[in-house]
Amino acid sequence: MKDFRILIVDDEAKLRRILQIVLSDAGYTIDTAENGKKAWELFQIHDYSLVITDLIMPVMDGLELIKLIRQTAPDIPIIVITAYGSIESAVNAIKVGAYDYISKPFENEEIKLIVAKALDFSTLKNENTTLRKAIQVGYEYKNFIGNSSQIENIRNQVLEVAATSSTVLIQGESGTGKELIARMIHYNSQRAAAPFVAVNCGAFPESLLESELFGFEKGAFTGAHKKKPGKLEQANRGTFFLDEVGDMSPDLQVKMLRVLEEKSFESLGSTKSSKVDTRIIAATNKNLKQQVLEGHFRMDLYYRLNVYPIQTIPLREHRVDIPLLVERFVSILDEEIGKKIESVAPEAMDILQAHNWPGNVRELRNCLERAIIVCKEGKIRPSDLVIDQDMFTSQPSYLDLPFPADGISLEEVEKTLLVKALDMADGNQSKAAELLKISRNTLRYRLEKHQI
Repeated sequence: MKDFRILIVDDEAKLRRILQIVLSDAGYTIDTAENGKKAWELFQIHDYSLVITDLIMPVMDGLELIKLIRQTAPDIPIIVITAYGSIESAVNAIKVGAYDYISKPFENEEIKLIVAKALDFSTLKNENTTLRKAIQVGYEYKNFIGNSSQIENIRNQVLEVAATSSTVLIQGESGTGKELIARMIHYNSQRAAAPFVAVNCGAFPESLLESELFGFEKGAFTGAHKKKPGKLEQANRGTFFLDEVGDMSPDLQVKMLRVLEEKSFESLGSTKSSKVDTRIIAATNKNLKQQVLEGHFRMDLYYRLNVYPIQTIPLREHRVDIPLLVERFVSILDEEIGKKIESVAPEAMDILQAHNWPGNVRELRNCLERAIIVCKEGKIRPSDLVIDQDMFTSQPSYLDLPFPADGISLEEVEKTLLVKALDMADGNQSKAAELLKISRNTLRYRLEKHQI
């Protein structure tokens, strides 16, 4: 048994002694106090797992003691001893923070059972708190890896919107960290202690997606043998992450619009609306504005979702962050695979930084995992890397631009590319020249030419 220390507070010496004997025999360490003042002095000296206190005592009564304890130790369970027929006093004690109460006279086994239940509850609560803190640490802003201005901008956006309950729309290519951003927002918000529930709209047929989102009543359809709550209800008071929202059917778009407007929904087979308090974060790898223009996505839903937009950045547009990502992934994968990697050869890093990464950060991680498995002597070399050469040599999709019918200024295009390269390189001209595949002198000439 864990070494639990319990404080017993009562002005009756005989009762204190009985409780001390009973609980000591059960394996607990016991301290006693004859009033609230003495108990408070002991409480500030020792770490207690539980407090058992009478309510009516001289010098300082039980209610005042409970209030003091709750100010400094809100999670320690407090059991109140009350005289038979004084239930109202016990209820008042619970209102100010007591865990439970027991009426005099009581059986020895009864008090042992209540104490055991209170300590089990407290232990579970503390474990959950510790786990939640560990999860929150995993989603701190610094864990969105990168030193580029683009990544820093996203971190600032997360910091800004996490303090609110506003709806967020995250758009960007697959593998750019959309769900990571959503979890960062949740675990750094006031809803962090409540659930984060995610549903991928592209992973379910339309009929199944509706029941997954809203739940169903018993008998709603063949096989519905009992009521089942939906993911939306499970996210009550927390955050509901709607991934690949662009794949949602028109009928479900209407129902989700109602959730955003009225905070209510109807489960399948029900005629009664249910209220829900949840923050909606949606994500998609599609251009939702284009989807609206083409008639595939409702304009009213788009604007409801797009309260606070965040655009993720493809890896090819912040290549300067690749070494940092490699270092982080190698460290994580080392532990998962159980293989110590001392370094990445410069030639291998050059290949990693030159690749266009159509699968973005997810593709980079998978590539490194395979490399770690096959590499020898603790060093990742070019031969350990398996990269799709067709994608490696292909032109980036962002150069496939529509050509205006009335023409376009080549000078403006060049100037825009120069500014973009400098931004990606955080003002470092040598890095900007590398990105544009020109010499530093050529870059300087062009910067002077455009007065940049």
